[in-house]
Amino acid sequence: MIVVDIETSGVNSAEHGLWQIGAVDLDSMEEFVDESRIDDEDKVDEGALRITGKTENELRDKNKQTQKELINKFLVWRKGSGNQDLICHNPQFDHSFIKDKSIKYFREDPFFVAKTHRAFDLHTIAQIKFFELNGRFLTKENHSDMGLKNILKFCGIEDARIGHDTEGTPHNALEDAKLTAECFSRLVYGKKLFPEFSKFEIPQELRK
Repeated sequence: MIVVDIETSGVNSAEHGLWQIGAVDLDSMEEFVDESRIDDEDKVDEGALRITGKTENELRDKNKQTQKELINKFLVWRKGSGNQDLICHNPQFDHSFIKDKSIKYFREDPFFVAKTHRAFDLHTIAQIKFFELNGRFLTKENHSDMGLKNILKFCGIEDARIGHDTEGTPHNALEDAKLTAECFSRLVYGKKLFPEFSKFEIPQELRK
């Protein structure tokens, strides 16, 4: 399975651009990360600039490859994996963004064509595990509160990334993909995955 994360200039795939893809193949542990410039017509959200630590000029850098080239590189890389299903923290965003951009540039849905249009949702996995342990889902104001920040906390990992209202390090697609993969491993297998997170102990309740 392939854990994937993306960085964009906003949350709407019809209006905003895709500038970075990061992924980890859990079968081979091979990593992928690359970036592109967004299209001239793509809008830029100020919140996205804060999260990524980028400027609009950096996202529109003409020296970088196009989004079409970036997506093609990722799809070619992905073909070398055994199980090509995706794991995302929020498939409705990452999976759909890549799909919609592929339809724009290639006129086809690559996941449907490859018969790998399934995606595991880390959010759902975390909520189910939380419910098993606590008899309730983690919610706030009548909505799920199991964002990646709270999933990391649930899995015993410090979140050093910048937030919409907190300071920290800029988001990076590969780093977030590895955080997602680490949480998946801890929630599903009760095991650590990457050496860089080994200093964070797995909560006793998640250990197998």
